[in-house]
Amino acid sequence: MTDLVESMKIPASERESSEVVAVLDRIEGCVKEISRGFERWDDPYARGPGLYFVVERDSVAEFTDPMGTNRWPVEDCASVFDETDAFLETARGVAFSCDGAVVIHNDGTIQEEMVRVNQLSTAERAQAGELPYAGWMGTRHMSALETATREEVVAAITLSEEDGRVTTFIDDGFEDYQRT
Repeated sequence: MTDLVESMKIPASERESSEVVAVLDRIEGCVKEISRGFERWDDPYARGPGLYFVVERDSVAEFTDPMGTNRWPVEDCASVFDETDAFLETARGVAFSCDGAVVIHNDGTIQEEMVRVNQLSTAERAQAGELPYAGWMGTRHMSALETATREEVVAAITLSEEDGRVTTFIDDGFEDYQRT
């Protein structure tokens, strides 16, 4: 993760913030563990775990909407820095039972309300320029790619419920890790 953070266009002040790097490492490690732990990826009738994390530097409330009753159980895990098992088990439960993005502040605090992230406006799309959409990207991944271009967002991390691919989106790029 550290190499990705350094290679993207994150401001130097955030690249140097070990806390932000630790937040991203913690989320990515958790999501990879959930992907590796699911044993039915090759079963065409099984629905795998799916996750979408948005790490905010400033509030993302301006371009998100509540996702119904979907919520992150903060009573079980309020921060990515809670005990590893608490974060992993809570994320695993959410991956199988909820839809929407989990918003995490850059200090690791997790927002209870899960959200739908609105598409970029025409002006935001023009400012973002040509984004590197890939043929394998579904709705969640395309949303995360666009979301990561927003100034208020440090990064977005997804887990594909179709094939277990973990992808980290920072600024206008991404790095994905196919399940092995």
